Amino acid sequence: MEEKLERVTLWLKKKYGNEPIPEYKVNEGTVDILYDLAERNEAREKNLSLLVGDMKQMAAEYEAKAKYLESILRESLHLSPSSLSSEAASDLSILVDSAMTLDTKDTSLASFFVAINDMTLELYTTESKNREMEQELIQMKKKLIKALLMEKRLDEDIKKAEEILELEKYREESHCRKLKFITSKSEELKVNIKAAEEQLTATGLDQSLTHEALFTLSQEVAQIKEEMVPVKKELEAYCDLAPNPTLAQVKIEEVKRELEALEAEFSECIEGLTLEMA
Repeated sequence: MEEKLERVTLWLKKKYGNEPIPEYKVNEGTVDILYDLAERNEAREKNLSLLVGDMKQMAAEYEAKAKYLESILRESLHLSPSSLSSEAASDLSILVDSAMTLDTKDTSLASFFVAINDMTLELYTTESKNREMEQELIQMKKKLIKALLMEKRLDEDIKKAEEILELEKYREESHCRKLKFITSKSEELKVNIKAAEEQLTATGLDQSLTHEALFTLSQEVAQIKEEMVPVKKELEAYCDLAPNPTLAQVKIEEVKRELEALEAEFSECIEGLTLEMA
């Protein structure tokens, strides 16, 4: 890529001369496109230079041949451009220029027709090649513009992705800090609870009021509540008894009173534990 970039830079400097070179994104795709464009342009300039050189060489050859023929006419027929009338000299000059331009082997009418046909065909071929090269150049420019636009979009996408990553990184760090803080506080609370329990135990606190004992008690309470569920369902079943409604109602009232007494006792137990802990 460095060799291509150097070639492209030299071509652009030669193309723009003293003018500043337009800025462009230096990447592999852009350099490849400009490198191909530079090669095509230099090949075209080389062909034109060769064509101009051939034309100059042909002109020199024709000029030498004209001088040779002029010397023959002067020596054999004693004719020279100065001895011709102005009209004849003008016609002769036009004839010579036409023959040199068309590269004819002589000045006969047939040679002129053949040369004109050949020149016309060559002109058509050259114009066709020029059109093809112009179309290729247009396509290359479109590809270059497309590549530049794509590169711009990629730069924007990369910038957005970097911003998102930065935000996610900040959130992750914030989450880690919060988690670390919560873990530290949890450990600190465990130590404080343990120290408080040991201190309370040392002062003669009942072991049933410790954190572990209260936690065990809460589990037992939850189990009692679960055991009360089928009792409630059994109580509801008495509502559908038809043979002796009065007796069923009395039984239901007794069960309700027992249930209320259990709930009241449980509430008093919980309140008592709370007050002792305070």
